[in-house]
Amino acid sequence: MEMLLQTFFFTQGEHVNNQGHKETDLLREASKQLDEYFMGNRFKFDLPLFLSGTEFQLKVWKALESIPYGETRSYKQIAEAIGNPKACRAVGMANNRNPISIIIPCHRVIGSSGRLVGYGGGLDIKEKLLQLERDNVR
Repeated sequence: MEMLLQTFFFTQGEHVNNQGHKETDLLREASKQLDEYFMGNRFKFDLPLFLSGTEFQLKVWKALESIPYGETRSYKQIAEAIGNPKACRAVGMANNRNPISIIIPCHRVIGSSGRLVGYGGGLDIKEKLLQLERDNVR
């Protein structure tokens, strides 16, 4: 998994450092599921999530979880899905506050024009994640 994380999230010369972090069953399971995702064998995460956010953020994050693997939705579509069609910018802000990218797939949200916009990890990472999913859709 370290190599996959380095490929997606770190520049050359940086290393994943997990020293000093207590390993738990939940972390082991999350690591396993992320490995499966990056290998193209997991399309939805099944982890017990206890998210902390505003009511609006929680609605947005729940809507993000419903976007199928390999597909995208616009900020407008997410706003409509949560019953607040004029809240496109607020959806973007909720995405920005997503505490667990990939597991809650905010990378699947794009601009109304179909262009890639806004991603905390950078648009190059967003494109790689979307390409990974497109390559593995069965």
